[in-house]
Amino acid sequence: MSSWLLMGLPGLAYATGLCDPFWTAVGLAVGTYLNWLFVANRLRVYSQEINEFTIPGFFSGRYRDSSHVILLISALVIVIFFVPYTASGFAACGKLFSTLFDMDYHVAMVISAIVILVYTTLGGFLAASVTDFIQSIIMSAALITVFVYGIHHAGGISAVAENAKSLSGYLSVTATHAGGASEVGSASSYGVITTISVLSWGLGYFGMPHILLRFMAIEDRKKLKLSRRIASIWVVIAMAAAILIGIIGNGMTAAGALELLDDGETILVNIAKHIASNGIFPAMAGGIILAGILASTMSTADSQLLAASSSVSENILRGFFKLKVSDKTSLIVARLTLVVIGIIGIIIAWDSNSSVFGIVSFAWAGFGASFAPVMLFSLFWKRTTKWGGYGRHDLRRHHGFRLGILNRTHLRIPLQNL
Repeated sequence: MSSWLLMGLPGLAYATGLCDPFWTAVGLAVGTYLNWLFVANRLRVYSQEINEFTIPGFFSGRYRDSSHVILLISALVIVIFFVPYTASGFAACGKLFSTLFDMDYHVAMVISAIVILVYTTLGGFLAASVTDFIQSIIMSAALITVFVYGIHHAGGISAVAENAKSLSGYLSVTATHAGGASEVGSASSYGVITTISVLSWGLGYFGMPHILLRFMAIEDRKKLKLSRRIASIWVVIAMAAAILIGIIGNGMTAAGALELLDDGETILVNIAKHIASNGIFPAMAGGIILAGILASTMSTADSQLLAASSSVSENILRGFFKLKVSDKTSLIVARLTLVVIGIIGIIIAWDSNSSVFGIVSFAWAGFGASFAPVMLFSLFWKRTTKWGGYGRHDLRRHHGFRLGILNRTHLRIPLQNL
């Protein structure tokens, strides 16, 4: 989970009510569980068998693509869609520090981007995994602290509920609240097609490179079941808390504890500032919350940047162009890739009014549409070929025409053994 969890989701709930974030969370929760249930084990075993440790490398090895075209396309997709994803993290940090210290958004965003890039460059995959674990603890502490404090200063659970009920469509799962965050406003219809579209967020999990890489790196297959349970439970609790914080924050605004926010995605930051204004110990608690937002950003940014840089240095440089470069040269290329992605990410995040939720949804849809179908077919359908993998119709004449995707690809290990 990225800064989207602590800024995008609460901000959406704060402004529009329960419906949109609820269906998004349901889709993501189901997607998380199914991804661990169906993909994790097969991908872990298969990637080990063909000795591949990147997603483009896995696709290339799975389809025995001697031309390495699918390797190149996969690597380019990763780089293209990780740029806006990384930009969302930069935007979140810019909003965090500009709101907290009343500094210019652009200065805050650029400084944050530099810190994230340096931190990622100096570390590696193992460092990212260890820090992710620590950062998830900080994120959990932030959610719990804000949840309890917010309810108290909004006047209690009953006051929060009454305020939410007074806003048209705010607590509905079939309509969204249209109007100001604390205004009665009106209810906007949320149709079946929209609901299905939002639920489809969960399908994106099957194509997220930084998540799939975690499956490939699992030390022991026996740990998969425990990992699935931890991941699924944590995701449900974290997203539920994030949505409720947005609703509670609206209640705090109605109770006068917070000013009406122009940007709902700063709700967590403003609650943290409110906590910190009550003395030294509350200030420490507020610091933990703000650290949680920074942790959520960095925990995803490092994984994304590492995946993108390895795609360029390993998959494109060594894999597609077959350049025999030293490990030192490959490392330099990877670090230069980090810098280039960072610069482009800064440009995308330059608009201070940009939505963290909106940027993430664009990148999420891109990865889901590009990789999810290929990944699922590669693991569950032995007739899938490289032609189907990157969209080419290979028509061959043999007693008539037939699509190349129907031609059997002989796997190196039987799928039933995965």
